[in-house]
Parts: sequence; C-alpha cells; structure tokens
Amino acid sequence: MSKPIVHRFLDAESVAKNAAHDFLVHMAALLQSKPEVHVMLTGGTVGIATLAAIADDELSASLDFTKLHFWWGDERFVASDSDDRNSLQAYKALLRKIDVDSTKVHEFPATDNGLMLDDAAEQFEATVRAINPHFDIAFVGMGPDGHICSLFPGKPTPPAGRLIVAEHDSPKPPPQRLSFTYEAMNAIDQIWFIVAGADKQDAVSVAMGDSPTDLPVGRVSGAKATHWYIDSTAGTTVFGC
Repeated sequence: MSKPIVHRFLDAESVAKNAAHDFLVHMAALLQSKPEVHVMLTGGTVGIATLAAIADDELSASLDFTKLHFWWGDERFVASDSDDRNSLQAYKALLRKIDVDSTKVHEFPATDNGLMLDDAAEQFEATVRAINPHFDIAFVGMGPDGHICSLFPGKPTPPAGRLIVAEHDSPKPPPQRLSFTYEAMNAIDQIWFIVAGADKQDAVSVAMGDSPTDLPVGRVSGAKATHWYIDSTAGTTVFGC
C-alpha cells in the first residue's frame, strides 16, 4: 500500500478549495502526456464542496474538461432525478458549469432504468469492463463509521474479481446502493481522501494507526499515491490539532 501523504488545513472550506486547486494542477499535468483522463468523483458535504470549488477556481477556465471521463465511486439506487443521487449533486456543483463531453459521463443505473438492484450491478459491471478505464484519480469521502463509497463496516468483502457490488441494506438511508469494490478502488493510480469534521477523528485515527484495515477506509490506497486532505477537527486525535 502506498504511504499516505497528508495535507492538513484549518477547516472544511480550506480542504475543498485546496483539493480542488491541486486537482486542476494535476489534471493539466496529466493531459500533457495522455489524451484523456478517467476521474472518480464522490458525494458527501465536503466532496460536493470540492466539486463546487473546482468550478470556482481560476484554473478551471484553462482546463479542457472534454478530455475527462467522469465516474462515481458509488451511487444511491434511487430515481435519476432524486436529490439523493451523487451524480445529480455533482451536476449542480460542477458538471453543468463546465464544458463536458456527455459521452464521457458514466452514471450508475437508477431505479427508473427498470432494473432491480442486482441486475443494475451486473449491467454496470459489464459497462465498466467494456470501457476498461484506467482510473487516474479518485476523490473518496469517508463517513464517521469509516465507510467509503458504499462499503460499510461489518459487511462481507465483495467477491474477488468483482468491480461493482450491490448493497441492499445500507446502515444509512437510502438502503439500496451500488458501489465500486475494494479491489477496483485499489487499482486506481491516486486516491485522494477528502475528510473534514470532528465526527471523523476516530475513523481517521484507525486509518492512520496500526490496524487500518479494521475499517473500510483503511482497506483502500492508491496504486501510485494516497493523499489525505483533512481539516484540523478530523485530525485532532492523530495530530493533536
């Protein structure tokens, strides 16, 4: 597992703004050497704030977003127009404010696709395998319980070889979810954890402690690099400030 690189900031707003700026710098550098980039987005308060900060950053105007493929680490299995959808929140925060190639926006299935949850997982797995993306970077949020994507503590590890898993009974609503697996996440070049809030400090302590794999957040790292963008309250237990 790649050794984490920790970026510490005063508050959630600083986390979002700095992660956004660094993302734009990183994307510009990647596009110097490759024709397109695959990016995985996250939801959650700080995750969506980061997307909004990308749109607001002055570097945004100079980046050719049509060369980016957008994916999500997980999604709530609800109607496509539900405010619970990570993808809809991302559209409002970022995607509708930039020039994107709609064929490169890869949303998880919604309930109005007419599929049951397990069938939706199978269909999206087939979609991912057909495109065969090389994921360059993933933004990853974390819950107070240490969950990432829709991979929760106490849940069985998805079968080896699977990229997508169906979660039927999420401990937080809505209960039905679709998610990339640990195996899929660990193949991504760079994982950027975006974490803020005092309620996250215990999980951060586990993730950076001697037994990180006790929680889902500690079971994932970037194949090339793992970055933590973290505020002072989430890092209190580990860093003392």
